[in-house]
Amino acid sequence: MTLDPARLTAIDVHTHVEQDGHGCFSLDQELMDASAAYFRADQDRTPTVAAIAQHYRERSMAAVVFTVDAASGTGHPSLSSEEILDAAAEFADVLIPFGSVDPHGGKASVARIRRLVERGARGFKFHPSLQAFEPNDAVYYPLYEAVAEAGVPALFHTGQTGIGAGLPGGHGIKLRYSNPMLLDDVAADHPDLTIVMAHPSVPWQDEAISIATHKSNVYIDLSGWRPKYFPPQLVRAANTMLRTKVLFGSDFPVITPDRWLADFAELEIRDEVRPLILKDNAARVLGVGS
Repeated sequence: MTLDPARLTAIDVHTHVEQDGHGCFSLDQELMDASAAYFRADQDRTPTVAAIAQHYRERSMAAVVFTVDAASGTGHPSLSSEEILDAAAEFADVLIPFGSVDPHGGKASVARIRRLVERGARGFKFHPSLQAFEPNDAVYYPLYEAVAEAGVPALFHTGQTGIGAGLPGGHGIKLRYSNPMLLDDVAADHPDLTIVMAHPSVPWQDEAISIATHKSNVYIDLSGWRPKYFPPQLVRAANTMLRTKVLFGSDFPVITPDRWLADFAELEIRDEVRPLILKDNAARVLGVGS
């Protein structure tokens, strides 16, 4: 069965695969624990692809699933995007798989992007802080050219991260790599690349709004923060000038869609804007149902 947006109540554009079928995890235990503590997550922190599919199918939702290949940045072996793509293919009615490559891999990572697209990747996830790279450095531009050539979006973590939060030195993770202003350069230099800035970009929310307003190829996903904590300027923008450019995302499993949607129901969002945020904008960006 293929994904049919008409059957869905929402599309969650931001969910993490943290465990593979071999019992391996995407982060070391110290980072995993710090992330869970930051989000006060009391549910399973490492659901498998099959468990994620079941969770979203029960809610008549679809979910974008991915890992982050941060082997160079963290020294921890990454999960296999290939295995995630293959596993997600069994749940094509509810899962939209993204790939991830190590930005420091040079030509090998560019070639891998192309292979992952052939294997079914519908987009790519980058986490500049975790992967330890400045996204506007031209050395990484061949990666974006390959993603743009494939006609799929690039999803970039922006702003604060719960990974490493509260640890000495933040476990060496540098927040400045996730300043959305670095992505303004990327968007300007790659107008054919669809960019989704993940999360309310605290503490750089105004910058993110400005970029998404200025660049037609840039969007914002609302994951990683419960809506009751959204900066007020983000709520205003989502209701008006960015109503077609903001996307529902939860950050599952650290924030569940139930928890996120309960808060969103209380948010002062116009009735005509709610379906755009929850499903329609994502369907257009992801090219599903078209």
